[in-house]
Amino acid sequence: MEKITTEILILGGGPGGYSAAFLAADKGKQVLLINDAPTIGGVCLHEGCIPSKSLLHAVKVLNDTKEASAIGIHFNGVTVDLPALRAWKNSVITKLSSGLDHLAQQRKVTLLQGQACFLDAHTVAVIKPDGGTQQVTFQNAIIATGSRPAAFPGLPDSPHILNAQTALDLPSVPSKLLVIGAGYIGLELGSMYAGLGSEVSVVEKLPQLLPEVDKDVLSVLNRQLRKTFKKLLLQSSAEQITATEDGFSVSIKDSRGSVTQENYDKILIAVGRKPNSTALGLKNTKIQTDARGFVSVNNQGQTHEAHIYAIGDVTGGPLLAHKAAHDGKAVIEHICDGKIPPTEKRLIPAVIFTDPEIATVGLTETQAKAMNKQIVVAKFPWAASGKALTQNRPDGATKFIIDPDSEKILGVSIVGVGAGDLIMEGALAIHAGCTIAEMKNLIHPHPTLSESLMETAEVFFGTCTNLYKPKR
Repeated sequence: MEKITTEILILGGGPGGYSAAFLAADKGKQVLLINDAPTIGGVCLHEGCIPSKSLLHAVKVLNDTKEASAIGIHFNGVTVDLPALRAWKNSVITKLSSGLDHLAQQRKVTLLQGQACFLDAHTVAVIKPDGGTQQVTFQNAIIATGSRPAAFPGLPDSPHILNAQTALDLPSVPSKLLVIGAGYIGLELGSMYAGLGSEVSVVEKLPQLLPEVDKDVLSVLNRQLRKTFKKLLLQSSAEQITATEDGFSVSIKDSRGSVTQENYDKILIAVGRKPNSTALGLKNTKIQTDARGFVSVNNQGQTHEAHIYAIGDVTGGPLLAHKAAHDGKAVIEHICDGKIPPTEKRLIPAVIFTDPEIATVGLTETQAKAMNKQIVVAKFPWAASGKALTQNRPDGATKFIIDPDSEKILGVSIVGVGAGDLIMEGALAIHAGCTIAEMKNLIHPHPTLSESLMETAEVFFGTCTNLYKPKR
């Protein structure tokens, strides 16, 4: 067995892993990154964020051609070249992937493909693709192995059952698609297939879509999804799935206990994700996991082995690429410089890339009510936004959660086209301790959707130029 040593060992080449590796190398550390795939980038680049947003952009372009008739522009004979679309999506992944590999080479980060398993608290064994084994001894290690789609019990073995990964391969566009699970992944991928021509039905056990989102914000998206999907079945479940010659026969039980039988060509399972922690040999260390397999860490990202850290999806919390990247950089700052990250709750913006998008940061009204916290809510409907009307997309709203005593902004929720690109102004306002008066007095360019943040602040004072809503 070949043996090597390194200062910092990183397991996993996703956004958390490669962000940590690059920063450590920038700080002069010797870094070895072990990745199970031939190129770095992780699920985000190869099987998640990037391919899904590439395809969702294509669907937006397609939908724009359909909706253009409302403004006097008519398209005839618009078609989708599926192989060309698939090739374009893959080309985006290839460009970004090759760029990351080049950055790793420039920084002299050593990349090693294989499956790593802890032998003890300072050593891992790596099984390489050719079957060979390499032993690595390290001073510090970071577990950044991410997560995978959760399985759904009782499914027949069939290539026509998709998950969050295989759905993005875009093997075909089924006539009828059933999506089981209405979290952000199910809604995004369901919307994608609906835009490409599938008749999509969505089944969700919970009584509300996206329970972490305020109901008034969600209602804007809900209205659109009722048009996008053939059926949106809440408080419902797929009880029995049977393979047929043409696809699947599915028994669906609704909230009243009634059971209906439906036929589908394909099924997309989107019932959550599980951490990639079971094959790491953690039993050979003091590292602990919770009941669901997520690795336990302290505020510095340290496991129960103080020199071994864990970041991103494998530690639970919001399973978001930008959280993982932030975790990775914070851990390197702690390893290299002893910096302690702030103990207060971090601001982690979240974006749901449906149409319209939903973006949130900080406190929601739902969370405030659960905490019995006194707040003031200000909301500006995009029906009063000049920019939204010029885009023929008035289906949006910007909402602030405000502390009534200090008048500081505690939370921002935005629903509408491009909400994900607008949310960071809200995040910066919260991070900087901005008051609602400061937001009101910040001059915004006109006409833009960013004006909606200023106008929401004006709503708080009862002086909104484009909306008559006197303060109570």
